[in-house]
Amino acid sequence: MRLSLQHVSIPIPADGDDAGRAFYGGLLGLEERDVPPKLDPSELVWFRVGDDLELHLYHSDERPNPSQHLCLRLDEGLAELRARLEAAGVEVEDTTEIVGRPRFMCRDPFGNRLELTEWE
Repeated sequence: MRLSLQHVSIPIPADGDDAGRAFYGGLLGLEERDVPPKLDPSELVWFRVGDDLELHLYHSDERPNPSQHLCLRLDEGLAELRARLEAAGVEVEDTTEIVGRPRFMCRDPFGNRLELTEWE
């Protein structure tokens, strides 16, 4: 038996679809995908992340855990992405170095914590 990660779901407020699309689709460049039939697309926004992975935004009143995070890895362009986020007013912060994996942290418009990295 082999397990692999298929998706990560993160909460957004009910009125957060546009902000989620602007951040994840616009700033990070993720491709939005259709929500499958039988699920309510008015409560979900889905993005492709890489080949087989997905990021699901779902409407919820829950608050994000302040230290829990997800990590997105770029093939290249980490410095350019950081500059784009900063230019858009997103606060970024350096974190403990991992050799061969430059990285930084930020939060989406809803307070969900993200790590962005590039493996050398």
